[in-house]
Amino acid sequence: MVANAVEATRGSGLPRHWWAFGVLALPATIYLVALQERASLAVFWAVGIAAGFVIQRSRLCFVSGFRDLYLLHQGRTLRGLIVGLGVATFGFAMIMGAIVPNPATGAVPQDAHVLPVGIATVAGGLLFGVGMVLAGGCVSGSLYRMGEGYVGSWVAMGGVMAGLFVFNRTWNWWWDFSISTAPREWLPARLGYTGSIALTVLLLAAAYIATLWWERRVPSFAMIPIKRAQPAPPASVGDDVKTALQRVFRKEWSPAAGAIALSLLNILLFIRYRPLGVVGEISRWANDLAAKAGQPVGVLKGLDTLAGCAPSITGSSWFTDGFMLNTGIIMGSFTAAVLAREFRLRIPRQPKRYAQSAVGGVVMGYGAGLGLGCTLGAFYSAIPSLALNGWVYAVALAVGAFAGSQIIRRLA
Repeated sequence: MVANAVEATRGSGLPRHWWAFGVLALPATIYLVALQERASLAVFWAVGIAAGFVIQRSRLCFVSGFRDLYLLHQGRTLRGLIVGLGVATFGFAMIMGAIVPNPATGAVPQDAHVLPVGIATVAGGLLFGVGMVLAGGCVSGSLYRMGEGYVGSWVAMGGVMAGLFVFNRTWNWWWDFSISTAPREWLPARLGYTGSIALTVLLLAAAYIATLWWERRVPSFAMIPIKRAQPAPPASVGDDVKTALQRVFRKEWSPAAGAIALSLLNILLFIRYRPLGVVGEISRWANDLAAKAGQPVGVLKGLDTLAGCAPSITGSSWFTDGFMLNTGIIMGSFTAAVLAREFRLRIPRQPKRYAQSAVGGVVMGYGAGLGLGCTLGAFYSAIPSLALNGWVYAVALAVGAFAGSQIIRRLA
């Protein structure tokens, strides 16, 4: 039905005004209702909508960032993510500097993603890297692809929830074995803000250069640019506005532009609440559904001492800030895809793809729980938090993604 409606609008530069209004009316209405209930619900919904829109328009997929580098020697997406991390680092540092002016005291910003770093971090990153490549999307990537109509991503999300449920049943063992005793290393406590920012920027620059080097090791499979006729210059202010809207809603954004926009959203959210992260809420969904099915996970030790994407405690209401953020990402992606005339149901033709998505989701879900987050929370929000766990997770993630890429190569 949606596809038919969108198809009917072909021939104009943008969807007809009535259709665009209809697509935007639902998220706007939910925002107003949420605002009446609690301000934070509206804020997280709005940020989720914006994040889903940005990720969809820029195709900012963490999986493709690593997978394309390994399989196709294309590092455009990964380089964009590195640029976004640099922007977020400076923004996060200003926020944390206001919260903890003197990091030498040992205090740590409560909501920053400074988490225990140890065996669980490494194992979680490895598993997550393998799982996300098999599933064809990380957790946040699966959310945005769900909004685009990818059936495989819905299957993968079911696998993620199953993996998180299995992990939560083993959480207390991991807590006693490693997580509870693992150190939490916040770089400013040792290096100060200036030294921590300098080290982070240096490491990001090294990663950027290493990506360029990897791209040039062998000829890439980049498509040869097609020369297109230059459009006529705008004849009026109305044409200028129309062209600008087309660039936002119809043209694909660069990964760097998407990553910078996502980092700015992350900074804005951290100013008042906490950095972006989606796994903790999905873990709560898994726990709630399991409890309703007569398989409660029981008491999970140490949750009140962790920030970020740690497994969440089952609550009495599903309408939490995290719920609004996650569903907002799906809705934002759906809205962007429809306005760009890109939404359609994408059903895998080969049955093995369903199994691959499900198995990848389970592995990814277990790894997300073990690593205390996904690419968005334990990587994209942890490195700007100037936390050592973000870098350890990133290295393990890269190794896991490489292993997953080799598996994909053999399955193809």
